[in-house]
Amino acid sequence: MSTIYGVTGAMGHLGGTVVRVLAQRGERVRALALPGDHSKTLTGVSAEMFTGDVRHAVSLEPFLTVPKGDRLVVIHAAGIVSIASKFDQNVYDVNVKGTQNIVDGCLRHRAERLIHVSSVHAIPPGEKGETITEVDSFRPDRVEGLYARTKAEATQRVLDATLEGLDAVVVHPSGILGPGDYGHGHLTQLIKDFLDGRLTACVNGGYDFVDVRDVTDGILSAAESGRTGECYILSGAFCTIPVLLRVLAEVSGKKPIRTVLPTWFAKFTAPLAETYYKILRQPPLYTAYSLYTLSCPAKFSHGKAELELGYHPRSLTDTLRDTVAWLRSQGLVKPFRGAPQPAG
Repeated sequence: MSTIYGVTGAMGHLGGTVVRVLAQRGERVRALALPGDHSKTLTGVSAEMFTGDVRHAVSLEPFLTVPKGDRLVVIHAAGIVSIASKFDQNVYDVNVKGTQNIVDGCLRHRAERLIHVSSVHAIPPGEKGETITEVDSFRPDRVEGLYARTKAEATQRVLDATLEGLDAVVVHPSGILGPGDYGHGHLTQLIKDFLDGRLTACVNGGYDFVDVRDVTDGILSAAESGRTGECYILSGAFCTIPVLLRVLAEVSGKKPIRTVLPTWFAKFTAPLAETYYKILRQPPLYTAYSLYTLSCPAKFSHGKAELELGYHPRSLTDTLRDTVAWLRSQGLVKPFRGAPQPAG
C-alpha cells in the first residue's frame, strides 16, 4: 500500500511549489491542471498530470480514482485570489462550489485525508493591536470582500464534512510571496513592477507576508500530523508596504521608492487603477478592497502551527532576495547590472 498525493491548482504558485517539493521527496504525485493550461510551472517535474476543473465534478473522477489498496491524500490548493471590488461569479464558483466538489469527491472515493488551503482572510478581523488566532467556525457575513466571504464559506463546508467522516485539516496562509510564480499574482506583480521601474510610489498600510516554501512545508506537515477538523494559521510576519519596498531595494540594488501616497488619494484613484490594470491584463496593484485589507489589523499568530506542525517561517529579507534572484534567472524582469545599494 502506498500514498498518492493529489494536488489541485497544480499550475498555481502554491500548488506548483507543493508538487515540486513532493516530487523531490520521491512521493507519488498527481497534479490537477485546467485543460489547455500550458504554464511552465511544472516543467521537468516528475508528476502524473491530470486535467480537470474543480467547478465540474465529473471532470475530477479520474484524478480522484486510485488503484485499490493505495491511499489518496488530496491537497486542495485550487482557488482564485481576488482583490477586485466587483462581484465575480467565477471566484465564487471556483472557491466555494469547487471546494464542495472536492469535498464530495473525497467522501465518495474515501480519501485518506484532505488538506484544504483556506486563507487568513476567512478569519474575522480582530481589534487594533489584537493578535489574531485560529477560530473553529466561519461565516461569510463576518468578513469583508468577495474573496474573504468565499473562503469563509468554503472553509465551513470542509469542517462540516468532517462530521460526515471526512478526515480534513485546514490551513490559513497569509499573503504569499516567493520564487516560482509564473502566474504573476498580485504580490509578484508588485515586485516585478518595482524591479522594472514601473512603480514610482506606494501606499501606506501593511500586511502579514509569508514565503510560499514555508506554506508548503506547513501543508505537508499538516498532511502528516495535523489533527482532523483543526485549523492552522501559516503566517510569516507583519510588514508595512513602504518597509517591504525598502527591503526590496536593498536586496535588489534598485533605487528605493520615496513617495508614499496619502490613503485618501489612493482610495480616490482605486477605480482608475483597476481599469488600468484590466487593460494591461495584469493583476491590479491596489483596489478599494486591497486598501481596506492594508488598513485592517493583520497581526497573525502561527504559534499553533509551530507547536503542532513544527512550522518555522523564514525572514522576509530572505524571501525577497530569493524572489528577485528567481525572477532575474527566468528573464521575467529587465536585466540589471547595478550593485546593491547600501542599507539605510
